[in-house]
Amino acid sequence: MTRRTFVGLAVGGVAALPVLGRFRGRTNPFPPPSQVNVTSDIRTNIEEIRKIPRTPLSMPGRYPGRVIKVLTGDAAAGGKIDPAKTRRSLDRGLMELTGRATARDAWREFVSPEDRVGIKVNPIAPRLPTSFELTRAVIDGLRDAGVPLANIAVWDRRQVDLEKAGYDIFSRDPGVDVVSTEIKGPNGDFYDAQGELWSLANVDRETPAYFADIEGSYDRENLPYMVNGGKWSYFSKLVTRRFTKIINLPILKTCQPVGISFAMKNLAYGSLSNTSRLHTVGVNAIGEACAFPCLRDKAVLQIGDALRASYHGGLGGSPKYTWDANLLFIGTDPVAVDLATLDFITGVRIARGVQSIEDPKNRVYLDIAAGLGLGVADRSKLDLREVAVPAD
Repeated sequence: MTRRTFVGLAVGGVAALPVLGRFRGRTNPFPPPSQVNVTSDIRTNIEEIRKIPRTPLSMPGRYPGRVIKVLTGDAAAGGKIDPAKTRRSLDRGLMELTGRATARDAWREFVSPEDRVGIKVNPIAPRLPTSFELTRAVIDGLRDAGVPLANIAVWDRRQVDLEKAGYDIFSRDPGVDVVSTEIKGPNGDFYDAQGELWSLANVDRETPAYFADIEGSYDRENLPYMVNGGKWSYFSKLVTRRFTKIINLPILKTCQPVGISFAMKNLAYGSLSNTSRLHTVGVNAIGEACAFPCLRDKAVLQIGDALRASYHGGLGGSPKYTWDANLLFIGTDPVAVDLATLDFITGVRIARGVQSIEDPKNRVYLDIAAGLGLGVADRSKLDLREVAVPAD
């Protein structure tokens, strides 16, 4: 099989990325960044990107500042999640967000049968990925709203992470793809016979890319997890070409120096190549990446998964700090969703004795993103609505 055959398979007129499950990979060995900055004065091309015209659905979307906090009752209990209760909670949250009488009508505010929809999950911690039950509820909701299963894909940047977390279960649905940017090829290796990464064909070097004036440099072992080095981070062709709409499903975990890894970080770092260097650029890289049209204009709905969540210990989702939080955070505004979620987890951390007071540096990325017009970071303008779904 040639490179052209492998990456050029057509789906709805768009070059499709390989479907998960063909090739087995190993655990990502890329080390955590040695330095994490709050902000920096490293030059980027964000001012140039801000000049690109917005659309009616651009962030913060239809409902700026509005966040629906769904109390899901006992949807999660004893570490297990009930699919029916999850679907009921999601439907109730969407109806509250939109004011629609049915979940189907609520979904139709954001998608149409012609859309190609990418469901952005987070599989980085196999012990605490975006829940399969919520992912399934989203797939079923999209289908009920008229989106063909062939137009739906579950995705993240790394094939090995999706496989290890078990998301290949969704590829058993007729038509539903599970896809990624960083992949192994048909030879079972990251590199082809010419020594070139298969993944290079999956990043878009023809649409606007994120420039930051700092070099990324990686050895042969770690390059497959970054795709390219240099001063440019390229967006996946999934977000630039394949998907017309993105439904963002972050899972609630802690992460420094932003306090949480949630809506905006899930989008930004899940869509770009050459990301390790961006930790040195600082938290401004999170909002700046989301300000690019392929995310700003397409990520129309944030459905934050806190059915089970982690309040301490970082991205690994340590069982010691994981509990049945029984919450969903739903909105179109990723800044407001992150703000409401950050306030919630800060309260949990203080109550549980792992934090004493609010850390102001956790809010910096929210203020930067708000300054880029991506959403509401002012608590006085946050429209936070709680909806309780009774336990059985």
